[in-house]
Amino acid sequence: MVFFSIPNEKTISINVNPNSTTISAFSQLIHQRTHLPQSLIRYSLSLRNPNLRDDSDVTLSDLGFGSSSTVYLHIPLLGGGARFDLLDSNPPANYVAGLGRGATGFTTRSDIGSARIAPGKSINEAEEEENQNQNQNHHTFDEFEGNDAGLFADSVYDEEDKEADAIWEAIDKRMDSRRKDVKEAKIKDEIENYRASYPKICEQFSDLKRKLDNVSAEEWDSIPETANYSRQKKKKRFESFVPVPDSVILDKSLDLTAVGEGRGTLLSLKLDECSHSFSGKASVDPKGYLTELKTLEAEVPDVFHVNRSRVLLKSVTMSNPKNPNGWIAAARLEERAGNLKVARVRIQRGCEECPKEEDVWIEACRLAKPEEKKAVIARGVKQIPNSVKLWLEASALEDDARKSLVLRRGLENVPDSVRLWKTFVDMVNEEDAVVLLHRAVECCPLDVELWLALARLETYENTKKLLNKARVTLPRERGIWITAAKVEEANGNTDKVGTIIEKGLKALQSEGVVINRERWIEEAEACERTGAVATCKAIIENVIGFNVEEQDRKRTWVADAEECEKRSSIETARAIYAHALTVFLSKKSIWIQAADLERSHGSRESLDAVLRKAVLYLPQVEALWLMGAKEKWLAGDVSAARVILEEANAAIPNSEEIWLAAFKLEFENKELERARMILGKARERGGTGRVWMKSAVFERELGNVEEERRLLEEGVKRFPKFFKLWLMLGQLEERLNHLVQAKRVYSSGLNHCPQCIPLCLSLADLVEKKLNGLNKARVILTNARKRCPKEDELWLAAIRIELRHGNKKEAERLMSKALQELPKSGILLAADIEMAPQCPLPKMKIKDALKKNCVKEGYVTASVAKIFWRERKVDKARKYFERTVKLNPDNGDFWALYYKFEVQHGSEERQKEVLNRCVVSEPKHGEKWQAVSKALENSHQSVEVILKKVAIALNREGHILT
Repeated sequence: MVFFSIPNEKTISINVNPNSTTISAFSQLIHQRTHLPQSLIRYSLSLRNPNLRDDSDVTLSDLGFGSSSTVYLHIPLLGGGARFDLLDSNPPANYVAGLGRGATGFTTRSDIGSARIAPGKSINEAEEEENQNQNQNHHTFDEFEGNDAGLFADSVYDEEDKEADAIWEAIDKRMDSRRKDVKEAKIKDEIENYRASYPKICEQFSDLKRKLDNVSAEEWDSIPETANYSRQKKKKRFESFVPVPDSVILDKSLDLTAVGEGRGTLLSLKLDECSHSFSGKASVDPKGYLTELKTLEAEVPDVFHVNRSRVLLKSVTMSNPKNPNGWIAAARLEERAGNLKVARVRIQRGCEECPKEEDVWIEACRLAKPEEKKAVIARGVKQIPNSVKLWLEASALEDDARKSLVLRRGLENVPDSVRLWKTFVDMVNEEDAVVLLHRAVECCPLDVELWLALARLETYENTKKLLNKARVTLPRERGIWITAAKVEEANGNTDKVGTIIEKGLKALQSEGVVINRERWIEEAEACERTGAVATCKAIIENVIGFNVEEQDRKRTWVADAEECEKRSSIETARAIYAHALTVFLSKKSIWIQAADLERSHGSRESLDAVLRKAVLYLPQVEALWLMGAKEKWLAGDVSAARVILEEANAAIPNSEEIWLAAFKLEFENKELERARMILGKARERGGTGRVWMKSAVFERELGNVEEERRLLEEGVKRFPKFFKLWLMLGQLEERLNHLVQAKRVYSSGLNHCPQCIPLCLSLADLVEKKLNGLNKARVILTNARKRCPKEDELWLAAIRIELRHGNKKEAERLMSKALQELPKSGILLAADIEMAPQCPLPKMKIKDALKKNCVKEGYVTASVAKIFWRERKVDKARKYFERTVKLNPDNGDFWALYYKFEVQHGSEERQKEVLNRCVVSEPKHGEKWQAVSKALENSHQSVEVILKKVAIALNREGHILT
């Protein structure tokens, strides 16, 4: 083995025999281990014996190497070996090895410097340049790219670079937008899970914070105060006491507290006076102080504030005596303080200083004695003869006989006052009013109200002339054209109404008036309120399309009609629908909304006319035919309803809805054979499972059990996915007490409809209650929850099973798990509230449930209403019952609870109101409601009767759904 040392100060071992290994073989082995050039290795070995030229037969032992020798490699360029004399001498100035033959090699940053000195530069200049480059590189250092950040700093940023940057930026945006929704949802879930796992301290103690509401004042006081123990070792400050004179001790009537307060008040008053005044000018706002004075109470005046304000207002009146607000404020201050005499003096001084201010004279009149008021206002009128306020105040002081005289004098001085003319006209009779209004429009020709008031009092011919004159004087007033249309309508010329409105709109547009459709619709509503229906319709026809885009017309017009209906402007809404139907003849929704308007606010004739017109344009719409037939049936005209249904069948042959409507008409009118024949035809012509279900219901109500069974069995064969047929067949077997067969039917139904919740509930209820299979019922509900984990009814059924068998802990566990799965389920939250101990009230659960924006919130509010009902808090219970029926008016159980509550705690009027509202809502859902309404004995009962029966069946202390 021979050891070999290379220039990087590492020693490697080579397992060779020095006696048999040649130099060439040894150099080849070293080359394989170190990748050093073989020529350098052979040259280094040959230095030991320069006479050896051919190393093909020379062994290592010939060079003197043994089995444990170490071979040192010497490379001339790196030191070692023979050295020439020139290597020990200094190079010439500015010498760079190999530069003359163009051999530059590779360099590193450490090599840049004197080794790359360009010709013509000294070493010192090169070092200075190198230092500058290093400093520059230091400033351009980047944490991410290092010093390479400045490599392209000197290059030009051209259009290609700009285009490349834009492309890369677009790629980055595209990559960020991929699966953005999924990423955001994932991040949101992670945040929610993190917050649920690591809640804040304030959230952990939220329940304890809520309990602080129940802490009494005594318990608060018993909590020890936190002491500052850092002061225990501190020295007490020196306290000095001044002895009290004997005179103060002997004087028992002296109140030291009052003395201190009085001293502080005096000092504060002086400081405030100094701070609010500067060089004799007050900083108080007299106008603002007038408003502030209204908030003061005259019964208990604050002496401090009155004195302070008196000083301030005195400064105001002295510094600016021509300011009327200062005098008025000063007078009102004295009035509030109870110094009425001083207030009169202040305002009198104000009248002297500001004789041309009408507000001062009106205030002086108000503060004057009753016998002096006329004299004061007379002096004011003399000073300001053109003041409308003073003339009106003067007329108010006179009796009815002399008021007209005062107003005449006022109009002589101010003939262009519209307010005086209107006040004067309101006082006289109709004949005198016409004369006065003629003079008024001459003096005030730009007031449209005077023109219109005169037009209402004149004859037809004079009114037309007058309105034409007014139109010339006021060409931009729309009220003149509307009044002209009303006049023509009132005189029976309804054919001219539309022309006048159309001309008026064109004339206004030519004058540059912007047509505001909302304002014109309001004018139409005003015309409707005054009885001018033709004018109302004409305005709508000509204005409804203004500034409305073609694609927005339907939506905008329907919204306008609905808003008018809310404001009880029925004729306006009817006109909007009529115009919309002329544009959208084939829109079913507009026809239905127009029919609903007539049903709610019109007559049966108007509704029939709308529906007849609707089916004329839309004969293929079933809903319009059915609405017409139903209205005829409700009106008691059964034959007319049959005719409409026959026409509908002819227009829409083989329509299932029309077949079922005809069946219901005959069935409700006790025409059983007709009803059976219609159902038979419907089944023959390819009816759906609904037709078979109606046929089975029909036979069940007639008591034909075998026919009902036949229809149901045939129906489930034809429509195995229609779960109601399976449900009815199972219920039939239950009624006949064939429990095993009923179980088999429910199971078969679940095989065909595995997601059907009613079938699961019916099967579990049958197994648990009638077959005594508690564990089997649990298994059924568990499997159903696995298939449908988000169905709250399945969780509630499982909870009720445990409660019925006394397993409260298991029920609570299931409730906790259900709320974790469905935290916003209103049914589960309501059941959780009712399961909680009722003493004390479950306030925390109620608050948490009401805060959540839960689904089916009506169940929660109903539970809260029941709790307040039990606690005899009638008003709160009624409030939550009202909220419940508004949230879910289709649930009959809520209406029954509300009605039962009003029967117990409300008046007859409230009971009738709840009953009528329930009849209008026509509820179809609710566990108790469906059970009662679908019973055989209640099949043809009204909503009112079913409501009362459900109210009797409901147990106030039990669950809502039980």
